[in-house]
Amino acid sequence: MTPRIVRTLDELRSVTSAWRLAKQTHALVPTMGALHEGHLALVRLARQHAKRVVVSIFVNPAQFGPAEDLARYPRDEAGDAAKLATVDCDLIWLPDAAEMYPPGFATRIVPEGAARGLETDFRPEFFAGVATVCCKLFTQVAPMAAIFGEKDYQQLCVVRQLVRDLNLPLDIIGAPTIREPDGLAMSSRNRYLTPQERLIAPVLHRQLTQAATSIEAGHRMSIACARARDALGKAGFRVDYLTLRDATTLAPIDNLTGQPLRLLATAWLDKTRLIDNIAVLPPQCT
Repeated sequence: MTPRIVRTLDELRSVTSAWRLAKQTHALVPTMGALHEGHLALVRLARQHAKRVVVSIFVNPAQFGPAEDLARYPRDEAGDAAKLATVDCDLIWLPDAAEMYPPGFATRIVPEGAARGLETDFRPEFFAGVATVCCKLFTQVAPMAAIFGEKDYQQLCVVRQLVRDLNLPLDIIGAPTIREPDGLAMSSRNRYLTPQERLIAPVLHRQLTQAATSIEAGHRMSIACARARDALGKAGFRVDYLTLRDATTLAPIDNLTGQPLRLLATAWLDKTRLIDNIAVLPPQCT
């Protein structure tokens, strides 16, 4: 099925209003394009929850800092549409920056809580941009659910907090990270890796797995994380962070009390920033 492409808010609302009149539910998969199998898995999951599926494609300038890769972020409208046709996407919401942020736009959401630390230690404006554009997408599309991948775990937590705090009428559904056979988390930015860097990149997931196994076995989390950071440095990574957090609040861990845990990391290979995370079982649950 070839998905319909709409570029204006009036046309989008005309389509979704017709769905509501026909009592057809719809779900949203927000993306920035350059789609891969990880995105397509989100669409398949959305189809399990709703009659219709909308995929938004918008490279959001509000979540890029001055020195970040907005201009070089990969874009492939035709390729994205062809991929979405293989998974029965109904509609592609493809606004431009002027449609999303028209002249005079002056409002943004500044999240706290789960948005504090980790990514914002390195990208201070990032989650304000994410929260603002997600809130706009939710009110534009008015879905009954939105699907987000767990690869960007802090983003998922921030979006859940946004919906909860603002009483937005939709469910946020997290989807497991889709990985390459060697463990590398699928990402649009993986195409930036050189062939040699691509060989090194799976070390990030391997070190997270080793650290998680060590923590679950009862070893000190600080030592397990330090060893993983050191191993990544020796492999050629420049680590922004690798840390254990509460899986629900993302608060730093002082004591292991049986709460759900998440090990999160971001590290650079030359000019490519890779992000990954895995769940960690509390030691008493192993």
